[in-house]
Amino acid sequence: MRNKILIVDDSEINRSLLSDMLSGEYEILEAENGMEASAILQSHEHEISVMLLDIVMPVMDGFETLVAMNKNGWIKSIPVIMISAETVPAYVDRAYDLGVQDYISRPFDERTVRRRVINTIMLFAKQKELSHMVADQMMEKENGNQLMIEILSNIVEFRNGESGLHVLHIRTLTELFLKALLEKTDKYDISRKDIPLICNASALHDIGKIVIPEEVLNKPGRFTDEEFAIMRTHSMEGARLLEDIPMRKNEPLIQLGYQICRWHHERYDGKGYPDGLKGEEIPIVAQVVALADVYDALTSKRVYKDAYSHEKAVEMILNGECGIFNPILMECLKDISDTLEKELSVLSQGSSQTEILGTVEMMMEKGELEVSERTLRLLEHERTKYQFYAELSHEIQFEYTAMPEMLILSEWGARYLDMPETVLNPREEAFGQKVFDGSDFEELLRLLVNTTPEKPVVEKKYLLNINGHERWSRVIARSMWDDGETPEYMGAIGKIVDIHDNMEKMTNLERMAAHDSLTGLLNHKAAKEKISDILNQDEQQKYILLLFDLDKFKQANDQYGHLFGDEVLKYVAETIKKSTRASDIAARMGGDEFLLFMPYKEQAEPLVKRIFDLLCGQYKEFRVSVSMGIACAEECGGDYSVLFHMADEAMYEAKRSGRGRYCFYKAEMADTGGEAR
Repeated sequence: MRNKILIVDDSEINRSLLSDMLSGEYEILEAENGMEASAILQSHEHEISVMLLDIVMPVMDGFETLVAMNKNGWIKSIPVIMISAETVPAYVDRAYDLGVQDYISRPFDERTVRRRVINTIMLFAKQKELSHMVADQMMEKENGNQLMIEILSNIVEFRNGESGLHVLHIRTLTELFLKALLEKTDKYDISRKDIPLICNASALHDIGKIVIPEEVLNKPGRFTDEEFAIMRTHSMEGARLLEDIPMRKNEPLIQLGYQICRWHHERYDGKGYPDGLKGEEIPIVAQVVALADVYDALTSKRVYKDAYSHEKAVEMILNGECGIFNPILMECLKDISDTLEKELSVLSQGSSQTEILGTVEMMMEKGELEVSERTLRLLEHERTKYQFYAELSHEIQFEYTAMPEMLILSEWGARYLDMPETVLNPREEAFGQKVFDGSDFEELLRLLVNTTPEKPVVEKKYLLNINGHERWSRVIARSMWDDGETPEYMGAIGKIVDIHDNMEKMTNLERMAAHDSLTGLLNHKAAKEKISDILNQDEQQKYILLLFDLDKFKQANDQYGHLFGDEVLKYVAETIKKSTRASDIAARMGGDEFLLFMPYKEQAEPLVKRIFDLLCGQYKEFRVSVSMGIACAEECGGDYSVLFHMADEAMYEAKRSGRGRYCFYKAEMADTGGEAR
């Protein structure tokens, strides 16, 4: 397979000339500007042997392209030769500062270009080979160290009758707590680059148990005082074992392991062992491993106890039932409580098939893994299966890159939206302006930028425009961060799930639950909630509550039947709907009782009289009249129950006064006792 060269220049004639010079030996890819080049790099990074880059280009110039390549790490795997007519020293210096390997000035000849390209490819290949050798040696050493630590720790766990997962759990928990701690405070002398070493050292926390007699170590039930005293010696014994390692006591791993072994049973209030250290006298690494150890002990089955649930374990720790811990670590535990159980579950089950495929593919692309035809067939089978399931799910899957800004859609998602798979400048293009409302897309990007590596997930509902149809959709996205000392936001991966039909069903169900099935008016419960919200929020505007029922309605049912009675109720409801405004709240209380809640300006009585007169009339053989009570919201102190009681008192005053009339609430009505009811 021929090496690929990416030529980036806005001048087609320049691209054509360079292509003619190099196409005999190399496969040529072309881009008109840095944005197009970035899209190619996103999907072909490991196939490109060298990039020839112009400086002055529209949309995204050469320097901006180099900044993006540094941001995304592409500059480490793709050598760049700058070809430009700009010979100002400042331009040349800036290009080299941004990582270019060579700089060719125009005009140029074919011999110069071909020789510089060959030299750059060969030099970069040699650098990568040396880099891989060093990386392999470091990885081999690191893996060897980690393996030996885990073997030794698992021997201890085997003697203790526990699974080797305890060691892995402690490593994982230690890492999670340390990351959360660094997110919360900078008071401790540790950084993100220290985390792997501390996690390695955490595996040694119980190594002193190797000297504890098995009859004590594996005893079911409670220890006697003598047995507990023997068990407590394991922390000092572990520290002594590490301290006695010849010529290695100053190694960072040994020093951290010593602190963790000796002091991971100390407690913040000074009631731990072996030395009774208190507060910040306890090294922070020992404090972190202590918390990890207690959490895993609670959630794991042991010879002397069953496992507690995650929720119960967290509750016990926060309540101080397992000793007192650093308050900052308690805040960290609360912060990551939702992810702890999930992280350990994933660890226990192993890597997902998708993660394995991704790792294998990355290693193949980098040339770090040679595979047989059988393996390739299996990988293709898994890829086909994964793609099939993705299409069945009918989800729009996407990958968003922050710099340069682009969006890559899944094959099914691109077809569904009738858009290209790679969308450059998604804020400005149809995806960010038509599929999303522009402000919604900006909000989503802002939410992702404001996430952290510890809490990277964003989930939100948006009303999207899918091919001219508005559809409610749920967007679930996970931000991606680099692995630097101070992680930087790189972009996000996510999916868009259509929930429109479910939302409509839920809306219809909510509407049915809130409305009276006979009249279509609100029921009392829904009306009460709406009115209470208004009373709590709007203290300026004037409102009245009208309660009324139909006079002699029982006669309509008795004389003409219940079906006729239902017709009367629907007639009254329609009259209410025609005579009320959008700002009014109308409800059927039940039976022949109704409610109206209305704003008014100067005087309430003209509004009340208009409604009253419209309600009183004739429906077929039945004379419709109402008894109505009115209460003003200014007198209820914002309490719906008080307002309702006032209107209710006024309505029964109207009944006592002969029916077929309306009556405003007065303070003296509260003492009538309701004898007419």
